[in-house]
Amino acid sequence: MLINKTMLLKKTAFIILIIFFFSTEIIEAQCAMCRAVLESGEQQTAAKGINNGIIYLMAIPYILVGGLGYFIFRSYKKKTS
Repeated sequence: MLINKTMLLKKTAFIILIIFFFSTEIIEAQCAMCRAVLESGEQQTAAKGINNGIIYLMAIPYILVGGLGYFIFRSYKKKTS
């Protein structure tokens, strides 16, 4: 029973990571003012660069907190085993 729960947890985490990494092309994370300024210009490459920068800045805290949570979970599991 424990093996099935562990495998399910690993599969779920893997699917979430895959969705997270492949969805960055779909997500457009810009504030209203940044979007208005960038869309008024003729160069759309600057808008894409700003958009990608915002996405990467947003992703780093989630990765750090997720990693910390994983290590805490792993150490907790070692203590209970």
